[in-house]
Amino acid sequence: MPLGIYISVPFCRTKCTYCNFVSDVFSRAIFERYVDRVCADIANSPATAAEMGGASEEAVDSIYLGGGTPTMLDASQLQRLFQAVREQFSVQEGAEITVECAPGTLTPDVLEGLLRCGVNRVSLGVQSFVDGEATAVGRRHSRAIVLDDIRHLRAAGIANINVDLIAGLPHQTADSWHMSLSETVATGAPHVSVYMLEVDEDSRLGRELIAGGTRYHAHFVPDDDAMADFYIAACEKLDAAGIAQYEISNFARPGFESRHNHKYWTRQPYLGFGVDAHSMLASSAAGSEAVRFATADVLEKYVAGAPLQRTVVSSAAALEENFFLGLRLTRGVDLQRIVERFGEESLRNLRPMISELIADGLMQQVGDNLRLTSRGRLLSNEVFQRFLDPADVPGEL
Repeated sequence: MPLGIYISVPFCRTKCTYCNFVSDVFSRAIFERYVDRVCADIANSPATAAEMGGASEEAVDSIYLGGGTPTMLDASQLQRLFQAVREQFSVQEGAEITVECAPGTLTPDVLEGLLRCGVNRVSLGVQSFVDGEATAVGRRHSRAIVLDDIRHLRAAGIANINVDLIAGLPHQTADSWHMSLSETVATGAPHVSVYMLEVDEDSRLGRELIAGGTRYHAHFVPDDDAMADFYIAACEKLDAAGIAQYEISNFARPGFESRHNHKYWTRQPYLGFGVDAHSMLASSAAGSEAVRFATADVLEKYVAGAPLQRTVVSSAAALEENFFLGLRLTRGVDLQRIVERFGEESLRNLRPMISELIADGLMQQVGDNLRLTSRGRLLSNEVFQRFLDPADVPGEL
């Protein structure tokens, strides 16, 4: 089965207040060292896979540069990364090659460099088409810049464009959210990702919200009910425009679903390179289903060659993953395939819990397919937790 390749580029122009990733503003002096390290890791990947106990592949059908803002790198650095992949792997004709871009970073040189690297898909971190909302969280683009970027991408021949939106930004209202959705549909972008604002200790805005403070416009963040309404409105608006939901946070016109991200949800093999990058390969050892390993989540530690963190995926863990990853997809999980792979007993043990979730209106079964309901998608974390450790979770939700 062909691999997916993910390359993490953690560099940003500014650190957005809602961001809980390891990306940040770093001196350009470290960019070249970072690219050197990633290229070396790519070249050493067969040995790394063997050391981790994974069965690697040479064929690659998706490459994804995420961040951060990969387009902070100059064209020659981007080209080095792609060249390293092509030298080590056999990139299939027609492979999906995606780069995440912050609006306003697509200079003519960068765009030309992306084309030389074979990039055929771009994900734009728009988050909001309302300039005030974008500014409030530290974004440096405007609606006009986004529309210019989309126009330039299309003129260059890249029509496979994703628009990222966030529901729950400070100052967001039902009217302003409707405006962002309408603008998104009007761009004609064939793929849209809609994320609900995450509130945790790993972002400045999240910490301020938890503390009940007012910095970073935290007191203007919509409440949970409003965020849920925004998400429902997005599902309805995008579906009416022919951009169908195929995963909890992802929507696409027919034929434009993300091939790379699909690998994560369906547990296909992938290799990650760069800081805080994760990999999963089929296990080459008896008694385990797969092996996962991850790089250091601190830039300097990664560049210095910190050891990988390895996790062996047992059959029981693989069963859990099939549910909490597969249920993210609108089509859900094929129970017959679960039986074929893990045995009838595995499903029999889960039946009482599944029946409870169906009775609670969080899941539905159609034929052999088990999937989340609309309400279940809003409460998906609670559903997934039941599959992760069903013995320790009370019967009532």
